[in-house]
Amino acid sequence: MSEIATSPSANLSDTEPETPNSRVGRDGRRGLDRESSPGLDLPAFEDEEGRDDIEEDEEEGENLFGDDMLNDYREMPALDRFDPEMLDDDEYEAMTEGDRQAAEALMKRRDREEGREGRLRRGLLYDDDDDDDEGMTKVKRRRAAEMAAMEDEPMFDEGDESVENLEDTKGRPVREWVVMTAPRREIKNRFKNLLRTYVDAKGNNLYHRLIQDMCSANKSSFEVDYNILSANCYVLAYFLPEAPTEMLQIFDEAAKEVVMSLYPYYDRITKEIHVRISELPLIDELRQLRQRHLNLLIRTNGVVSATTPVLPQLYMVKFDCTKCGYILGPFYQNQEKEVNPGTCPECQSQGPFAINQEVSLYKNYQRITIQEAPGKISAGRLPRSKDSILTGDLCDRCKPGDEIEITGVYSNQYDSSLNTRQGFPVFTTIIMANHILKKDEASEADRLTDEDIKAINALSKDETIGERIIASIAPSVFGHDDIKRALALSLFGGVSKNPGEKHKIRGDINVLLCGDPGTAKSQFLKYIQNIAPRAVFSTGQGASAVGLTAYVARSPVTKEWTLEAGALVLADKGVCLIDEFDKMNDQDRTSIHEAMEQQSISISKAGIVTSLQARCSVIAAANPIGGRYDTSMTFSENVDLTEPILSRFDILCVVKDTVDPILDENLAKFVVGSHMRSHPQADEADVENMRKIEAELENTSSLAHVQKIPQDLLKKYILYAREKIHPKLHQMDQDKVAKVYSELRRESMSTGSVPITVRHIESMLRMAEANAKMHLRELVTQDDISMAIRVTLEAFISTQKHSVSKSMSRTFAKYMTFKKDNNELLLYLLRGLANDHATYMRNRYGSSEVSLVEINEKDLADKARGINIQNLQPFFNSQIFKANNFSYDEKRKLIQQRL
Repeated sequence: MSEIATSPSANLSDTEPETPNSRVGRDGRRGLDRESSPGLDLPAFEDEEGRDDIEEDEEEGENLFGDDMLNDYREMPALDRFDPEMLDDDEYEAMTEGDRQAAEALMKRRDREEGREGRLRRGLLYDDDDDDDEGMTKVKRRRAAEMAAMEDEPMFDEGDESVENLEDTKGRPVREWVVMTAPRREIKNRFKNLLRTYVDAKGNNLYHRLIQDMCSANKSSFEVDYNILSANCYVLAYFLPEAPTEMLQIFDEAAKEVVMSLYPYYDRITKEIHVRISELPLIDELRQLRQRHLNLLIRTNGVVSATTPVLPQLYMVKFDCTKCGYILGPFYQNQEKEVNPGTCPECQSQGPFAINQEVSLYKNYQRITIQEAPGKISAGRLPRSKDSILTGDLCDRCKPGDEIEITGVYSNQYDSSLNTRQGFPVFTTIIMANHILKKDEASEADRLTDEDIKAINALSKDETIGERIIASIAPSVFGHDDIKRALALSLFGGVSKNPGEKHKIRGDINVLLCGDPGTAKSQFLKYIQNIAPRAVFSTGQGASAVGLTAYVARSPVTKEWTLEAGALVLADKGVCLIDEFDKMNDQDRTSIHEAMEQQSISISKAGIVTSLQARCSVIAAANPIGGRYDTSMTFSENVDLTEPILSRFDILCVVKDTVDPILDENLAKFVVGSHMRSHPQADEADVENMRKIEAELENTSSLAHVQKIPQDLLKKYILYAREKIHPKLHQMDQDKVAKVYSELRRESMSTGSVPITVRHIESMLRMAEANAKMHLRELVTQDDISMAIRVTLEAFISTQKHSVSKSMSRTFAKYMTFKKDNNELLLYLLRGLANDHATYMRNRYGSSEVSLVEINEKDLADKARGINIQNLQPFFNSQIFKANNFSYDEKRKLIQQRL
């Protein structure tokens, strides 16, 4: 027995296997039960020194692989036996698989009813007592239960506990915290749990459906809404903007594990799965990006101005040693610098090394330049631009001219050339894109609230909505109702048609404003720039052909030719405004022919042959030759524009600065009142004074008394109508359109003015659809056709000589009187008679000032019968008659006007 005590196996608590005779002591160490082994007498230590030696050996441990290692496996009859009292000699029948599962189900139901906490893993039930005996904490048991519920193996590294309070970073920066093993595992598990368990308001598993859609389309990414992430996993939503690179890498790994659990063979389609973060709450403008945004997740917007070709980028590279043939690697490349091997571990040579093309991995790489949207730049500032890097399936998602929202990591790169120019270290900044959203994919009309849509629909039920919209266009400009109507039709636009993707017919309406200086043409363009959903403003003198269309430039990065967008491409699905249209060179003006009709721009330069989209309305303003419009000449003689460019404009508006004492006086009152109200120090008295002036001028125009729409609501109304309403041509009067077209062709050939072509038929249809959009109608009615014919005839007649326009007005009077008040028509005729009589008086008597003009009632009655108006008495009693300083002498049958 002394040999047993002194042998290396004497420390039975460390070396002997556990037997039924051994038990667990209170201190957790395994010892011998003296009662169960009476034949074994363990000696006591004789002195304290020997005990200290033993304790010191226990603390330091012992060498299990010493010279007496085999002595541990010798026979020990006293121990190699079982305690009879501990043995169960009863015989049990073998349990079938079905019986075992039924018993386990019964035990699970019993534990659930009793509220006991057990953990379930692959169909086995482990009791709490066993877990306690193994030293497992409650946190570990909870995590193990969650992992078992997600059908994963419990991942507990030895000595590494799960993180319960993930948001407690223990004073570490977020970037250091999320890359540690335990927080990283916890983040991954929580994100996987979100992907597997999140249910939307309809009860559908949202991300399961998104993953299913992704796999059915053989894609490699799906979107995760940041708002959903913050509502369900606020800690992850807090970490994501602070450490986006590390968090997105963890999200991608978790997403791949979830996808592989659903579709085990999907890695044959794609090796990587990416999570795209959408709907980040804060949007930063490009010019607001500063140092504090570095290495954070940002969301910004802009217009794509240039793109590079899609290039292969080294992702994982292996090198071949050219001397010994040993393969070095893998080396994972990053964006900051190129990773190269130092020495060969096989032959210790320092190179050269050649890239092993077969085993190296590549990924798609594209660099784009986004620029601030033209409508969001304040006056006098240059648009800022920023480069962004697209990788993976984000490549080729956008093209020049697209307005996009980009979410990514704002990062920096070392640029030696920039340091040489600046003289001190400066870093260039780029955006590592994670998510791209094109504005046409996310319609702006979808962002309107329910209250906005309710107000828009209520507004459309107004019978005078058409007149209210026209009166609300440029309310600070007095008069010019015909121009306002043309601009309103252009803002709403028609419906583009492309049957079978073969022959495209544009739906945008082009307008040309031409006339005398000082008639607010540029003010109209500036107003449209502010209210149109997407507008680009340029001037003819400052715009060249390539500036309007597109141009080819050499990329400073790749030294390749790249395509950059011009004004018409940037205004895609919007409005392009061109001021001083007559100041453009003929070659520059010719370049926009294709853009105005086919709405595309073809490029064939520097080996680049392509076509860009330019689906926009063109609203141009031009001055006549010599500065003043001469009514004794035709439109072609007044304006230095060719017939091809004129035929591409749907509406020609001639603005004439006529001398009329009454109108001039009203205009002066309006301008003075507007200046008083708009003064920076204006008070309530000035605003009230302007209201009185507008009340006095209500009867001078047919639209002056119409209630105007607030500008914010008008902008939303236009946006909603453009994107949601697409009226159809239904049971239209084709004979009426054909008759008007044939009469117009005959008149244009005889007068030699603006040529009438087939494009004018399409123009009528586009205007009819635009008028239906103004009323939010889904079908084009007869009223819309009549209004389109009226606008077309007004534009055509205004371009004629003064003598020809009078006769044509009588010819087409039945079309031009549509939706016009009789009083307004009679006032127009009476003004013409008054101006002719005043001109006769000045020429006859040589007097420069005529204070009183008298017109015979019979002359006005003859003209009124030409437009089917027989009774003039209501006109004499109307307010519009008196507001223009007219009076009627019933005894003498004379109409008098005091000037």
